[in-house]
Amino acid sequence: MKENQNTEWKSSWRDEYLKWLCGFANAQGGVLDLGRNDHGQVVGLEDDQGMLEKLRLIEGP
Repeated sequence: MKENQNTEWKSSWRDEYLKWLCGFANAQGGVLDLGRNDHGQVVGLEDDQGMLEKLRLIEGP
């Protein structure tokens, strides 16, 4: 699997990536794969739970 117009790899989360998600949603779809470097190698995320909380993707109290 390689990066292309429907696949993007990012090694960390930045709020500006919301633009990528909107672009995918307004086009033919796509995948933003977090935790991979520019070569496609898995590098993990530094604060994955914090990222999920920030994006409100986990259940709150």
